Amino acid sequence: MREKHLADKLIRNFGKTYSEQLGIDLESRREKEIFKWFLASILFGKRIGENIAIKTYQEFEKRGLITPDKILEAGWDRLVDALDTGGYVRYDFSTADRLLEVMKDLKKYGGLGNIHRKAKNEKDLEEKLRQFKGIGPVTVGIFLRELRHIWEKANPEPSRFTKIGATNLGININRFKRNTRNFVSLECALLRVGKNYCLKKKCRECHFSQDCKISPR
Repeated sequence: MREKHLADKLIRNFGKTYSEQLGIDLESRREKEIFKWFLASILFGKRIGENIAIKTYQEFEKRGLITPDKILEAGWDRLVDALDTGGYVRYDFSTADRLLEVMKDLKKYGGLGNIHRKAKNEKDLEEKLRQFKGIGPVTVGIFLRELRHIWEKANPEPSRFTKIGATNLGININRFKRNTRNFVSLECALLRVGKNYCLKKKCRECHFSQDCKISPR
């Protein structure tokens, strides 16, 4: 009962998914919405501030650079300008290079939905996504995390931030069914707690300090 009560509390406070925060409608299951989340996941995947990644995605959206064709048409200079305007200056050149390479390859594969359909299982799906130049396990984990209840083969290992949050709050995430919308929200909530509070030792600022196993009272 404690775990379920705490999970519900986490979801109420921090359970908004990142795709929801960006206005991306993954629940529609449409290819264009899944692509938008893929683009956002690439931006989130670098070691850069979450707010910068969000602002940069919004800049891409404002400029209409939210399809593979539009990104390819924009070319390197316009992509760098969009990245710089969003504050993504630390990785602007390399990310522009990577986006162009990924879009070319994605068109050859026939889209993200096609990759999922052709994947034999969960691990094969992750391997196929990692074949894109510059797409590593962190980006793949971010992308697939919010597709758990959308794609049957999306089942990435929860991130280390999620695990830190869960451990400190005494929640065994293995007891929860993972291919549900509720688990996606719980995972996002635990990630935020782990990343923004546990990792930075901001125990006294955390909404869940009273539920934490390690927080000083």
